[in-house]
Amino acid sequence: MTTTTEGRTAPMDALYTAEALATGAGRDGHVATSDRRVEFDLAIPKEMGGSGDGANPEQLFAAGYAACFHSALQSVARAQKVRISDTSVGARVQIGPNGQGGFGLAVELEVVIPELPHEQAQALADAAHQVCPYSNATRGNIDVTITVSDD
Repeated sequence: MTTTTEGRTAPMDALYTAEALATGAGRDGHVATSDRRVEFDLAIPKEMGGSGDGANPEQLFAAGYAACFHSALQSVARAQKVRISDTSVGARVQIGPNGQGGFGLAVELEVVIPELPHEQAQALADAAHQVCPYSNATRGNIDVTITVSDD
């Protein structure tokens, strides 16, 4: 067995570990977490030549990034003692050729903080981008665009 660790100089003190297992034919297979809270069939999107009859990794990544970034946004607001409500974060994850024989991802996040002035909302979103684990994991690897809108 070979183990590869990249990008860290010291072991992380893990607060939580999620486990999932993919079986079958990868993008046309099945995925389940060890506790079975997430379990479903996967399918290649129609746009990529598949049936589109199941979830795909990009949807899972979009859902995870949106939820994680939203949590980071709320955490930053609490730390700065800024009251926010009715907020949302939408994520769009794109996949395409990377020009080097493989594939790459790009992410667009739309942050909605309706009750704050745009500049203050943008500052919160920028601060959330610095603490969000997904943002930290992808920084320098994929393009992430963050748009703050009022509604």
